[in-house]
Amino acid sequence: MITLNNGILNVEITEIGAEIRRVLKNGEDRMWSGNPEYWSGVSPILFPICSRLPDDEYSLNGKTYKMQMHGFASDLLFDVEKADKNTATFLLKSNAETLKIFPFCFELRVKYTLSFDKILVEYFVLNKSENTMYYSIGSHESYACPEGIEAYDVVFEKEEVLKTALLEGPVFSGKYETILESGNTLSLKEDYFELDSLIFKNIKSKKVSLINRETKKTDNIWFEGFDYLLLWHPIGAPFICIEPWAGICSTKGDSKDITKKEGIIALGCKTEKVHTHIIEFK
Repeated sequence: MITLNNGILNVEITEIGAEIRRVLKNGEDRMWSGNPEYWSGVSPILFPICSRLPDDEYSLNGKTYKMQMHGFASDLLFDVEKADKNTATFLLKSNAETLKIFPFCFELRVKYTLSFDKILVEYFVLNKSENTMYYSIGSHESYACPEGIEAYDVVFEKEEVLKTALLEGPVFSGKYETILESGNTLSLKEDYFELDSLIFKNIKSKKVSLINRETKKTDNIWFEGFDYLLLWHPIGAPFICIEPWAGICSTKGDSKDITKKEGIIALGCKTEKVHTHIIEFK
């Protein structure tokens, strides 16, 4: 476990998955505890795929590969490249096992930097292959809501018409349901999550805030460069996941060819792409 501490935030990160497990501010853990009663995760990194694939498989150049939900990065041991009291960088490299299911040589670096009450989260994806690499990446951070989610609002930086994409099993059905006709404030309800997640594919905002209506305690999330935003919550659980994704689930009837998948990132050989989001605890 790597610990960062700048006198305001105390952040614990495990080398398995380079996953934040605790964020303490004034002695309070602002993240979900990881209690397996609801969900053992806290903030897994989704790579090299977000969500599930049809039949948990994809094709590339005529060959079929199996891939589990959200990929494999969250299960693997990262090397600690650098760590001091304010910054830590973790490294995952492709290996013989990853090449069996994701036929690209890559390096994934995850860097966390503390600045006052903020955490800068950077994903550096390097394609070391001779061919174009196709991938998605996303975050899955869970924010504690000890009073229950219905005490909280999610406030968007811009006025939105919020339409959630509806799932049919593991894939997008092609249908939408409007949950906010117009405005910037979504008051959370347990009912929203009876069918799994809220999936926003076409919002204008690149910042959202999770705000307790009574105490005004606020978690701010900036996600410039991520095209999709998801909210996920197990019914009755005292937390909400706010998830910026650079990638999305497949749509019913889509080809399994990964090069044609919605939201997939095509990264040229010997090229690096950086994905950044910021979390602030007020």
